[in-house]
Amino acid sequence: MEFIKEEIEDTSISEPFRIKHEDTEEQIDWMEMKPQKHELNEEEEEKQSIKTQRTKDKPHTCSQCGKSFNRKGNLKTHMRVHTGEKPFTCTQCGKSFYQASSLSNHLQVHSGEKQCNQCGKDFHSSSHLKQHLKVHSDERPSVCSFCGKSFSGLYSFKQHQKTHNEVRDHVCCECGKSFTRADCLKLHQRIHTGEKPYKCSYCDKSFTDSGSLKSHERVHTGEKPYHCTQCGKSFTHASALRIHQRIHSGEKPFNCDQCDKKFISSSHLKKHLNIHLDERPYVCSLCGKGFSWLNNFQQHQKTHNEVKDHVCCYCGKSFNRAGNLKQHQRIHTGEKPYNCSYCDKSFNHSGSLKSHERLHTGEKP
Repeated sequence: MEFIKEEIEDTSISEPFRIKHEDTEEQIDWMEMKPQKHELNEEEEEKQSIKTQRTKDKPHTCSQCGKSFNRKGNLKTHMRVHTGEKPFTCTQCGKSFYQASSLSNHLQVHSGEKQCNQCGKDFHSSSHLKQHLKVHSDERPSVCSFCGKSFSGLYSFKQHQKTHNEVRDHVCCECGKSFTRADCLKLHQRIHTGEKPYKCSYCDKSFTDSGSLKSHERVHTGEKPYHCTQCGKSFTHASALRIHQRIHSGEKPFNCDQCDKKFISSSHLKKHLNIHLDERPYVCSLCGKGFSWLNNFQQHQKTHNEVKDHVCCYCGKSFNRAGNLKQHQRIHTGEKPYNCSYCDKSFNHSGSLKSHERLHTGEKP
């Protein structure tokens, strides 16, 4: 009997122990899962904390473009971009600026130490002057190995290379168009929103980007900072100067695929293609003559009105076009800016140069 009782006692002890052991295994499994869940919660909390911290770091948000700032003063300065306010004015030249630091940098240009000796433009740092000088020298050391296009600045070159690599990781949520740069996407999105945050300080016009505003303001100021070293003509944009310089160099990179005629710019080629299509959208209401180009149409209308508002200051002869007057004045000045690429002869207009060069090439028009 004692043996049986002992055996029963042993069984009663082992059963609860077995149940407790099973419970312990489940408890271990649950404890293993708990830290994982806890880790996920910690990640989410950390992300939320960073997001909250960013909001705390930059609590001042622009109501027009959504840009945030850590100080109220910085937001106030930024708002001047939208309003066009420029409270800091240079006492020497009258130029105005959004912020005091910009005026301080500008004042350095009046020292004359960092002035371009070709166009007179001033810079507040020697590095900016050095970069600018490439515009005049047409120096473009960074050359694309895919298409041969060259760039004066390394940053522009790197951004261009992205177009070949098709790295367009910035996508518009409105239309799906993709871009290589975040700022290009932001600029594009203003097409959808209609936002024009850059306001002209001279008139009521607004623009989507600061570059367009700067170009537009030159209409008011008359500034033409890009000068041709061969003929002295000035331009508001560097791209216009580059196209103009092709007149002197003879470079014509845009070819017509129908008649092999070459042009200095894509816009000239586009206008030329109207000849092949026989499109003449500009029709004279007085004689019915049609024109492919608006400029030719406008000049033609002057022949009916007999408007010759461009007068030579040397002899008093008048012309209906500024280009004709300029060409005529070369008779008085002796200027011959068009140089033959085969010999030393020079000419006062491009048509004469073209006719002359055919003697060298044997080309028959």
